[in-house]
Amino acid sequence: MSRPVTLFTGQWADLKLEDLCKKAKEFGYDGLELACWGDHFEVDKALSDDTYCASKRDLLEKHDLKLFAISNHLVGQAVLDTIDSRHKAILPPHVWGDGNPAKVNERAIAEMKNTARAAQKLGVSVVNGFTGSSIWPFIYDFPPTPRETIEAGFQLLADRWNPILDVFQECGVKFALEVHPTEIAFDIYSAEWALKALDRREEFGFNFDPSHLIWQGVDPAEFIRYFPDRIYHVHMKDASTTLNGRSGINSSHLAFGDHRRGWDFRSVGRGAVRFEEIIRALNSVGYAGPLSVEWEDCGMDREHGAREACQFCKNVDFKPSNRRFDSAFEK
Repeated sequence: MSRPVTLFTGQWADLKLEDLCKKAKEFGYDGLELACWGDHFEVDKALSDDTYCASKRDLLEKHDLKLFAISNHLVGQAVLDTIDSRHKAILPPHVWGDGNPAKVNERAIAEMKNTARAAQKLGVSVVNGFTGSSIWPFIYDFPPTPRETIEAGFQLLADRWNPILDVFQECGVKFALEVHPTEIAFDIYSAEWALKALDRREEFGFNFDPSHLIWQGVDPAEFIRYFPDRIYHVHMKDASTTLNGRSGINSSHLAFGDHRRGWDFRSVGRGAVRFEEIIRALNSVGYAGPLSVEWEDCGMDREHGAREACQFCKNVDFKPSNRRFDSAFEK
């Protein structure tokens, strides 16, 4: 199995897609994972212009780049979140609208339904993204949070996401939640609770990203083994903890890239994630999809990092064995 290595375009949305295609091919990537922001992939245009999806496909093919998934993290975040002024910066104007919180939630729900329709039109079967969470602020459980409040948060997931997932089902597209702090699922047990709340419907699975697990103390490979049939897409991203007795994993209100933080993202292969174990776990569950580099490292030039990360992913990937090493002794 030689998995394609793709580049997630979310951190490159300041570049025109054509310019990024040229760079990605030069860096050695096999394809792109298109973000639904910048000019990379616009859901409204995909549905209103019959030539739009074909033009995106033609552009990628021109640069010999494949496409396996699109991602709409930013709008997905607004489905379950309690909306505040921070969301204006990440949402497209037609979703933010007048900023009325309930209306923003409604428009985000509609946009995620349309994302499934746009993905079908584009010819991809996976949409990666976030769900948001109405209960993330209660993570520490003080003042004490009634169990009913947490249960209501997962019920809200069912109430708002089941109608979205109905459209995904109609379109033959799967939604892959990037398990992540601030989302309804951020570790193994919360991910299991989310699946249970949605009656384990097949349209809902995970965009596996080890960087969000490792600094929490969750074993990324164990996550894969726990959800063997729900790994719908894979992000390759690294992180490292630097717990020196001054800061902890709650990051001290320090910005990404500040050396005083207790943890931070690193370019792939330069952090604490044991990517060989990731590959072994992916082999064990039969994942054959892309390895998509989500490049985030405040301390490194992104073009250097993206080029290096591409080669790292190709080097670390390997096929599973089709025989035991001692099979010669079997009768």
